[in-house]
Amino acid sequence: MLICRDRNGSTADFILKKADKISIGTALKSIMASDAVLCTDSSKALGAAARKIGIVHRSINLATGVRVVAKVYHVQNVNAYDSRLKEWMRRFHGIATRYLANYLGWRRMIDQARDSLAPRAIVLAALGMHHDQQLRVT
Repeated sequence: MLICRDRNGSTADFILKKADKISIGTALKSIMASDAVLCTDSSKALGAAARKIGIVHRSINLATGVRVVAKVYHVQNVNAYDSRLKEWMRRFHGIATRYLANYLGWRRMIDQARDSLAPRAIVLAALGMHHDQQLRVT
């Protein structure tokens, strides 16, 4: 699984068959602007993927205690999201891999809406509808 977050809190996630530079590069290329800077932990595959698609890569070596590079580059946003995701998923006591995309979408919705999730909004989102559309029951 690859999770990407930007500074505004927008989230993208990918379920990868392999965590190699080709799979990661394909996923990243679909969402990253050519002038984006990819901040990652020290993963060699992530660095190789960034080089493959031609974007700037800043590696943050958390194991050595480095948390921020050049006072702006960090992975705290994605790490915090990852922590919230794991804590939230713990309540399910494991999930089937075939449903992982559904759980990730559910979590993205919760994270985006924060505390303003009304039951109606959840049902409409699950149906792929916008909040101002009318739900017709027949």
